[in-house]
Amino acid sequence: MTSPRESESDTNLSARRRAWTARNIDPYAQAVLADDARYFLRQSVSTPCLNAIARAEGIYLEDVAGRRVMDFHGNNVHHIGYGHPRLKRAIAEQMDALPFTPRRYTSGPAIALAAKLAEIAPGNLGKVLFTTGGSDAVEVAIKIARAATGRFKTLSFWDAFHGAGFGAAAVGGEALFRSGPIGPLMPGAEHVAPYASYRCPYGTDGIAASAEACAGMIEYVLGREGDIAAFIAEPMRAVPHVPPPGFWRRVRAACDRHGTLLVFDEIPTGLGKTGRMFACQHDGVVPDILVLGKALGGGILPIAAVIADPRLDVAADWAFGHYTHEKNPVTARAALTTLEIIEEEGLVANAAAVGAFALARLRELQARHALIGDVRGCGLLLGVELVSDRASRAPANDAAEAMMYRALELGLSFKTTFGNVLTLTPPLTVREAEMAKALDILDSALAEAGRA
Repeated sequence: MTSPRESESDTNLSARRRAWTARNIDPYAQAVLADDARYFLRQSVSTPCLNAIARAEGIYLEDVAGRRVMDFHGNNVHHIGYGHPRLKRAIAEQMDALPFTPRRYTSGPAIALAAKLAEIAPGNLGKVLFTTGGSDAVEVAIKIARAATGRFKTLSFWDAFHGAGFGAAAVGGEALFRSGPIGPLMPGAEHVAPYASYRCPYGTDGIAASAEACAGMIEYVLGREGDIAAFIAEPMRAVPHVPPPGFWRRVRAACDRHGTLLVFDEIPTGLGKTGRMFACQHDGVVPDILVLGKALGGGILPIAAVIADPRLDVAADWAFGHYTHEKNPVTARAALTTLEIIEEEGLVANAAAVGAFALARLRELQARHALIGDVRGCGLLLGVELVSDRASRAPANDAAEAMMYRALELGLSFKTTFGNVLTLTPPLTVREAEMAKALDILDSALAEAGRA
């Protein structure tokens, strides 16, 4: 889970952001944004809002002035597109049949969802708990790992995002969620530098060397500490960075040698985003615990899941995830229907095919635009790194900001990570023609940024 970096504090808006707002936000939208600022507590990456949305359908967002943009951001919730008719019907039917299940009771939709997740999960993962969000699911995974191993320490990557709760923020490596006036986080959270970290050389050899060093450091820390309960990571970093083949097999073996559980956070990358149902399947590695969220609710309702190896069913005497809406039949029906749509509409295969088309086209853009230092991704998790100089890899943050706002004017929304990586995560429903249109917009914005 990687946090977006495109928002700014309301006291430090860039001149470009102010100019964009003046050109694109009409008086009515300004009034809506003013009300938002009046009633909501402010926080970084959420305020001030960029615009006010009136409609979301398929791959499109429509603002209150009627302008539409293709949403290649979507917080990774819109795998099946916004407002899928089948999903809306299923939710309405479930609300009529059974709108809520109090704690201590179960229902058909909750059981059906758990069974479906056990069916599609890698390996023999099959014991499930549901939560209302990914951050809570990560914290449930930490509790299970602690209880199962009798240890309390965790290991994870710097720069990673796993949620905003105290435990999730502690294992995360995003400074934005770890710093400030909130005080000490969960003890025992150790970190290592990720593979393909910021100055990793371009190309296959550079990524391989970085991954080799990273896997070696993970092994070293697990052995040196000797009492780490879990190693927690995204199997494919959503910034994005794709690990080289064999990386996770080596980490899996290291975890096994040192009695450490492997927890994969598939909240942004799971359910088909990378062209496989789960990102960990690219390397053929099965974790001890897998965490899902975001797209699981079909872009309408919040639900997340922890799927664990049955041998980790050790919490019978404790309450690790006893949430009010743990087995809510409406959210469970939404998630089950979402999974059915992904399977029956062939969206995982579509993500792989359209993603391959996009990568090939992006590499063509790289050959023509000196601003592009690197293109990377898998399926519909795509990244375009902008640099002012390919040799030094000096980040072109200003160009990335200019491109983001210009692309919005031309009809494309995406996020930036690390200030200079254009990160494109469209719905799995996107078609090749729509992707081509989006990349035409990117091409035009790149040309303008290169002339600036």
